[in-house]
Amino acid sequence: MDTGTSSTEGRSTHRADGVREFTLGDGARLAYRWDGPVGAPVLVLSNALGTSLGMWDAQIGAFSRTHRVLRYDTRGHGRSSSPPGAYSIDRLGRDVLELLDGLSVPRVHFCGLSLGGMIGQWLAVHAHERIERLVLANTAPYLGPAEAWQARIETVMRDGMDAVADASVARWFTPRFSTAHPREVAELREALVSMSRGGYAGCCAAIRDMDLRPIARLIHAPTLLIVGVQDPSTSPRDAALLAGPMPRPPERVDLRAAELSNVERPGEFTRAVLDFLAPSHLEQGAATL
Repeated sequence: MDTGTSSTEGRSTHRADGVREFTLGDGARLAYRWDGPVGAPVLVLSNALGTSLGMWDAQIGAFSRTHRVLRYDTRGHGRSSSPPGAYSIDRLGRDVLELLDGLSVPRVHFCGLSLGGMIGQWLAVHAHERIERLVLANTAPYLGPAEAWQARIETVMRDGMDAVADASVARWFTPRFSTAHPREVAELREALVSMSRGGYAGCCAAIRDMDLRPIARLIHAPTLLIVGVQDPSTSPRDAALLAGPMPRPPERVDLRAAELSNVERPGEFTRAVLDFLAPSHLEQGAATL
């Protein structure tokens, strides 16, 4: 297992700040980072649309005490490359599998938020043998209508990221949080504005074309749903739509937050994930199978 102490057959390059780049089969590059003790269970964190691996900074201190944490920038985001054209959830899921294969990581816990949760759903069905436990936060199996995503793609490609920044921030955070934490909100907005418009549009196309509702019944991994009760994008209704067909009823934690619930309610989010992944919880779950 490449846990951050060596490169992998020349396909992984190391930066001074701990972020590495992994070259995928199609030539795209994924930025990723390891935190936490070598040999601990691996927890993969997958970021929301328009963010980077830095969105998890508030969780890393706690997560990395008990887990080997693998964060990465989704294709088109952060320091990962942004190949031209539309992406798909299938492509984004296979990016994760290529990264895990390249790092010789056979099985992981997976925590994804928003777009990251959509990737997690795909992995739990198409690579179920790789997923130990699954955390799906502020996400949905379907997020139509497609016309709205197409309009956003056209706006971004014509007018740039500034054209969608304010609306994105309004979905990410409640007004109360934005007022109380203006610096934090401004930093995330700036990161959004500075990202590749092509990469953002490519991931918007993946959501536009996504419909995971027919395969939700095939998710068998123990699952925790984290729901932002004030989330205007992926609402509690979307969580119910996802949970309904699942053969193993997921656990659920509701947070008084909008879309980026891990940023708005960092302590509660962190506790919910760690409680779900705790060894005692794992043993209890195994006993009920």
